[in-house]
Amino acid sequence: MKLTNIYIYHTLRNLLFFLYTRTFFHKNARIIKGFPRIINKGALTYGKGFTAGTDLRIEVLKKDASLKIGENVKINDYCHIGVCYSVVIGDNCLIGSRVSIVDHDHGIYSSKDNCSPPNTKPDLRPLHGSEVKIGTNTWIAENVVIVAGVTIGQGCVIGANSVVTSDIPDNSVAAGSPAKVIRQYDWEKRTWEK
Repeated sequence: MKLTNIYIYHTLRNLLFFLYTRTFFHKNARIIKGFPRIINKGALTYGKGFTAGTDLRIEVLKKDASLKIGENVKINDYCHIGVCYSVVIGDNCLIGSRVSIVDHDHGIYSSKDNCSPPNTKPDLRPLHGSEVKIGTNTWIAENVVIVAGVTIGQGCVIGANSVVTSDIPDNSVAAGSPAKVIRQYDWEKRTWEK
């Protein structure tokens, strides 16, 4: 492909994404490249300055489910947000590529009563879970998985490849699988302490 053709291709592609964003999203939203895949049976809201990378997949799967994305949230490439109950992402969050945020499981596995039997197809098992909250000014690095019922506090950093299965307090750095707090910000010393 000639350099001229590449330039024309990228110019047309960027114009198409610009028009798509202005037509289907808030005036201040920005889709960098690729069309997001959205299933919205409930409530989906996002604030000014929302930016999405390539192939963002959002699924709001129930009528009473809600996804609220705050202002100036930047979500990078190939991310998935699945909502059956509620997911809230606070203002000024930065979410790396290939992050999965899901507030539900396919089936019930912890209860002695009403468990999902293993001979039932996973997509036919009842959806079960609870709200996910991500506080303002939080950075979620590459390949992180956030599961149902988790609250991540304000000003947190979640390390790459972490699986967040329990709450993370404000101003913490957490990493691992499952994610554990490895540092917290000390406001008096103005440092991240182990």
